[in-house]
Amino acid sequence: MTGGMHSLLYGNIHLFAGSASLDLAQEIAGELGLELCGRDVIEFTNENLFVKLHSSVRGQDCYVIQTTSTPVHRNLMELLILTQTLKLDSAGRITVVVPYMCYGRSDRKDQPRVPITARLVADMIQVAGADRYITMDLHAGQIQGFFSIPGDVLSGYHILKPFLLAKQAEMYNPVVLTADLGFAKNGRRYAQAMNIPLVLIEKRRIDNKENAEALTLIGDLRDRDVILIDDEIDTGGSMVEAIQLAKLHGAREIYVIFIHPVLSADAAERLAEQPVREFVTLNTIPIDEHKKALFGDRLTVLSVGPLLAEVIKRANAGTSVGAMFNE
Repeated sequence: MTGGMHSLLYGNIHLFAGSASLDLAQEIAGELGLELCGRDVIEFTNENLFVKLHSSVRGQDCYVIQTTSTPVHRNLMELLILTQTLKLDSAGRITVVVPYMCYGRSDRKDQPRVPITARLVADMIQVAGADRYITMDLHAGQIQGFFSIPGDVLSGYHILKPFLLAKQAEMYNPVVLTADLGFAKNGRRYAQAMNIPLVLIEKRRIDNKENAEALTLIGDLRDRDVILIDDEIDTGGSMVEAIQLAKLHGAREIYVIFIHPVLSADAAERLAEQPVREFVTLNTIPIDEHKKALFGDRLTVLSVGPLLAEVIKRANAGTSVGAMFNE
């Protein structure tokens, strides 16, 4: 089958933006040389959401771009309702593009009488009518197994790696540091790419008291620049501890790298006060102007737009996504 015929399998690309990801959706559309499709999203006074498409999508290849950051429940419901609207209008195929998937931490029963909400979110996306999903850096890999539809879980590594390799020239004797053992495997990937050592922070709970933790450093930071990496910064507590521990152990400049800028509560304020040379993150979640201003020129936001646009193009054409990364 020729490429041209293959790409018509599900019709042409139709991009729909949820209200949480308007700027990113606009960028993806620009990369693909397309316009965003018209839709109305109305919130009534009783907080119920109403969606209406401006034109028919019958038989077309539709993509709903919506991140599920704060306000989480409104953004999640909007994603589900927009997806169901496309389904009921007989879309040929529906792919939800969720740069940041909410409830990623609720991925298993780690204590009695608790839910596995990440599984519930996956179920709801499927029930709404999604045929595929595209997301970035799930908090736990097993969440992929909660979906019975195919998906592409992309990694911010492919965007951060070239940035860090270019930055390496200005660093003194750099080392990669992960804020906890959970991210150590990913941290090793960065250290390997840059051909530098990996240092770990081990946390231990003391007695059963809340927040009473002993932090141990595995490896040496003295008189080295530190690349401190994590998958997301939520309240910033672990990151602030890690920065202070690194300084205590003689680190020189500290670069904080994270994929999802959740930055809830006063995280931005707390981080901005730290002795950090540069903060580098991705736009999987929009950062409001007030928070950006706190960091001043120390904040670098790299875009996931070109990566997501290329994956959408390949999904539509039915060609390999793994080939982009030689995988």
